[in-house]
Amino acid sequence: MFIPLRRLHIAVAVTCCLAADAASGAERLPAYGANLSETSVSGLSSGAAMALQFHVAHSGIVKGAGIVAGVPYDCAEQSSNQATSNCMKPDAAHPVPDPAHLTNITDALALSGAIDDVANLNDARVWLFSGRKDEVVHPVVMDAAHDYYSFYVPPDRIVYRNDIGAGHAMVTEDYGDKECSANKAPFIVDCDFDAAKALLEQIYGPLNPPSAQPAGKYVEFDQKEFLPDGNPYNHSLSDVGYAYVPHVCALETCRVHVALHGCKQQAAEVGDAFYKHAGYNRWADTNHIIVVYPQTISRWGWGWPFYTLNFVLNPNACWDWWGYDNAEHHTKKGPQIAAIRAIVDRLATKP
Repeated sequence: MFIPLRRLHIAVAVTCCLAADAASGAERLPAYGANLSETSVSGLSSGAAMALQFHVAHSGIVKGAGIVAGVPYDCAEQSSNQATSNCMKPDAAHPVPDPAHLTNITDALALSGAIDDVANLNDARVWLFSGRKDEVVHPVVMDAAHDYYSFYVPPDRIVYRNDIGAGHAMVTEDYGDKECSANKAPFIVDCDFDAAKALLEQIYGPLNPPSAQPAGKYVEFDQKEFLPDGNPYNHSLSDVGYAYVPHVCALETCRVHVALHGCKQQAAEVGDAFYKHAGYNRWADTNHIIVVYPQTISRWGWGWPFYTLNFVLNPNACWDWWGYDNAEHHTKKGPQIAAIRAIVDRLATKP
């Protein structure tokens, strides 16, 4: 469809204004002096894939990871076709990539300095989950993620739960779709099981009892400053991210847990369902944990300005685990990974 140039300029101006309005409530993410060595990460679906990538890329600071319905490291190997077949719904013609092969890729990246030394993973603690009714990422793919981690992490430091009839979702004790086997938005299901507690406990050890209701502060923060080029849109990221900060963290040293939503689960799509109700915040209150919830956006087509030739096809607001944004997406140089690391570093900076 042809659009007159004047109308195009108006449309761009309106879009820019709307984007500015959307971010107008965001503040600069405060520094809290968090303990960087106690950082951890978790995620669902594409968020799980990114969580695993972030863990491997920055294993020097990441104490542990929770992977819910994810894939092994570099599973797609830069191929969107491999991502949607071998890494999600494998069959005889599209087998799950061999974890041993993926460790060879990992080891080579570590030797080059693109990711941290894999020896760090020997001290990690990992919690893995695959719902038996997951129709989006088949359980055999999570089996491969378990096998991948097993090359680096001792077996007594890995917990793998695959015995609950959950769908493709974050599993909670009492929030979300009452049909535990649901495979639909907002991808949070009530299965009478607290996945957030289980993964945090695996990473940090026994937890204090949770608060009855989250009593800390929700921070809506500006994500732009954490991108290498200051342009979240170019990398399918939102201008705004969220963090949950227990009141005690303004007075005492806390640790940081990064919780990454899945595809079609960003705040623009599901509101506060993930960053307020995925189950983390009540535990954070009583266990000195800041939980940060970075946000993606749906993005397809050319970026702005057009001469940058920035084309991204990510209509479901997934995290970049197959290279839609950058060929180094799974390394420390990946723009999304670099942004998450910068967010963590800010929280660890002395106020």
